[in-house]
Amino acid sequence: MRKIRVVIAKPGLDGHDRGAKVIARALRDAGMEVIYTGLRQTPEQVVAAALQEDADVIGLSILSGAHTQICPRVMELVRQHGLDDVLVVVGGIIPGADVSKLQAIGITGIFTPGSTMKQIVDFIEANVRPAA
Repeated sequence: MRKIRVVIAKPGLDGHDRGAKVIARALRDAGMEVIYTGLRQTPEQVVAAALQEDADVIGLSILSGAHTQICPRVMELVRQHGLDDVLVVVGGIIPGADVSKLQAIGITGIFTPGSTMKQIVDFIEANVRPAA
């Protein structure tokens, strides 16, 4: 069985990526193949990277509060490009009131401060598409 391939992205104008790098390391340590796209990615760049890398998972790290603008666009592009089998997760500062909005657009993995690395790894392993 091949490794789960995860694209980790920092979309928007966030300038802080320590958390994304910590998550990337934890996923690698759990046996996943991780591609980190870097800071200030557009939704178009994130989805293009997922296509190019044959990703099983797109992980968005958003601390700026822009998740209500970025996540719907990412999901729109995911669907446009036929990536419906790619798991999309988001982590960062997500107010409780926004969780159901993100779930309604198809983001099932939402990780807020206090989430453990084990919770994130376990969620991805349990929910990634069966082909991985």
